[in-house]
Amino acid sequence: MTTDFEKIKGRYSWLCDKINEYNYAYYVLNESPVSDFDYDALMREIKQIERDFPELEVPESPTKRVGGQADTTFEKVKHAVQMGSLQDVFSENELRDFDRKVRAAVSEPVYIVEPKIDGLSVCLEYENGFFIRGSTRGDGLIGENVTENLRTIKSLPPKLINAPENLNFLSVRGEVFMPHDSFKKLIARQEEKGEQIAKNPRNAASGSLRQKNSRITAERELDIYVFNVQKIEGVKLTTHKKSLEFLTEAGFKVIPGWKTFRDIEDVILRIREIGEMRGTLPHDIDGAVIKVDDFAQREMLGETSKFPKWAAAYKYPPEEKETTLLEIEVNVGRTGALTPLAVFEPVNLAGTTVSRATLHNQDRINALDLNIGDRIIVRKAGDIIPEVVSVTRRAENREPFKIPENCPACGSLSVRDDDMAVTRCPNINCPAQIQRSIEHFCSRGAMSIDGLGEAIVELLLEHKLIKNVADLYKLTHEQLLTLPGFKEKSASNLITAIENSKQNEPDKLVYALGIKGIGERNAALLMEKFGSVEGLKNASREEIEATENFGAILADSVYNAMRDLHMLDLLSELEKSGLKTIYTKKAESKKLSGLTFVITGTLPSLSRDEAKELIIANGGKCSGSVSKKTDYVLVGEEAGSKLTKAQELGIKIITEEKLREMLSS
Repeated sequence: MTTDFEKIKGRYSWLCDKINEYNYAYYVLNESPVSDFDYDALMREIKQIERDFPELEVPESPTKRVGGQADTTFEKVKHAVQMGSLQDVFSENELRDFDRKVRAAVSEPVYIVEPKIDGLSVCLEYENGFFIRGSTRGDGLIGENVTENLRTIKSLPPKLINAPENLNFLSVRGEVFMPHDSFKKLIARQEEKGEQIAKNPRNAASGSLRQKNSRITAERELDIYVFNVQKIEGVKLTTHKKSLEFLTEAGFKVIPGWKTFRDIEDVILRIREIGEMRGTLPHDIDGAVIKVDDFAQREMLGETSKFPKWAAAYKYPPEEKETTLLEIEVNVGRTGALTPLAVFEPVNLAGTTVSRATLHNQDRINALDLNIGDRIIVRKAGDIIPEVVSVTRRAENREPFKIPENCPACGSLSVRDDDMAVTRCPNINCPAQIQRSIEHFCSRGAMSIDGLGEAIVELLLEHKLIKNVADLYKLTHEQLLTLPGFKEKSASNLITAIENSKQNEPDKLVYALGIKGIGERNAALLMEKFGSVEGLKNASREEIEATENFGAILADSVYNAMRDLHMLDLLSELEKSGLKTIYTKKAESKKLSGLTFVITGTLPSLSRDEAKELIIANGGKCSGSVSKKTDYVLVGEEAGSKLTKAQELGIKIITEEKLREMLSS
């Protein structure tokens, strides 16, 4: 008789396969076989099963796509096959020279031409059809293990499809890249937060893939194209063309636009075509690659100490245009950052007409010595984001441009961050940034007001029912019923959620205020030390700086925020509305400080989340996978592969009873 657990196990396996199938259709085939609602429902069911039965969780689970626990190091990986580089060529005559050398060694070669994606080269390894490890190129011989970060890329197959049964091992090479849309979103977030701006999609992809926390990698929306079989066991391939067809059938997103040619002049025409397409592609390319198709001919051609003789990479020159700077606009971002924008006579770059380019901050303007009327050189950074490169001729009677001292949106006196080049409007009620500040205030981890997402906040502002976060606590049931889409139940639920948020500990409120540099943990540290919002308002710079995890810059940020008149007025309004401002949460112990735990199996009296909270509340850390950095593995009934790995690595294994002993000692 089939047990309930076996039914759940079978259901879980089916759900994982189905979601991975939908991901393949959407992210590789550009098809939508299921509605977003149905997809989300299946994902919620998978997450619930993994919460209730953590021992069922598998590495190829779709939940890995959203990232997991933070990591601190990347293990070194020795590549089974060296990940070499290609010889660069910069002219059509050099391509013809390449062809002559090839024909001198082999007869009637067939060439394959592919776009050269501008990203980060990685190696993907599969055993018996399952993705087991991914690593960066490194120096070609040794790279870094970035498996968990690669799992967040939705077009990467966690399990091969249509793979032959005798395929024991497969190692492939691919290029991780950041699509243009993802890069634009990243730039917008960095601009708003006053962070250092990513130079181009390639740098952004590289930095994203090496994040210590795979959740951040997942947010960056990376993608990957696979273009080469490095090593294969159980299947024989004789040409590059056949290997690309094999990879496509196995479920990989293979390098697009590849074509075969027998004549070098046709190769050159194709490379020109690819170059002309640069401005229309959804991602960066920095060239085109020409390869000999036949593997036997490749063996005959051989390699030099640096490059294979059977391939070359043609590099396209960057496109730049000269124009006239007409104006410098200053826009206010949602976090108050004042961002200058160059407005110039339109030029055509990388296939599109552009007339604006961000100047980022005053330091960038000063470095360019830029002013209205100058003749300037403009290009697209990474063929996407327009940027001003230099000044070729300066306007007469010019004066240095300065970002205004007063915010263009509200007139408040702007301030310059001491630790950054950002000029910022400090007014938390500034119309240009109010919506984002309200969304943050309501978000999970802050005041956690369910139902107050971006669309509802925008609706409330549009109908002038609120103008700041304090007004949320003055909303009435009757007011909500006047809004489109609101019924009795939805209005009651939102009013209840707002009312319930008043009971949050004040560390949630401090985080919700959006003070620069103050995350959830730092907010909790402040409340643990000062005991109340009032205590924090009265704290000196020196007292704040003496708080654990704080330094001078962070202390200044808090000290100044707690003396800003807009902030003080807001806090007064929130306190009148009944929000909790005295910290009553039990102080955390340090009994597990510095220790990392992994939980597997079903514990006698604690759920997985409860066990995590208990460990974290006593200073410990929890990880989703077992490694040499793990100190203890907490096991329950039906512990899975994590227990096996812990035993192999010699990690200490404890029960719930032992954990409680550690806490009571």
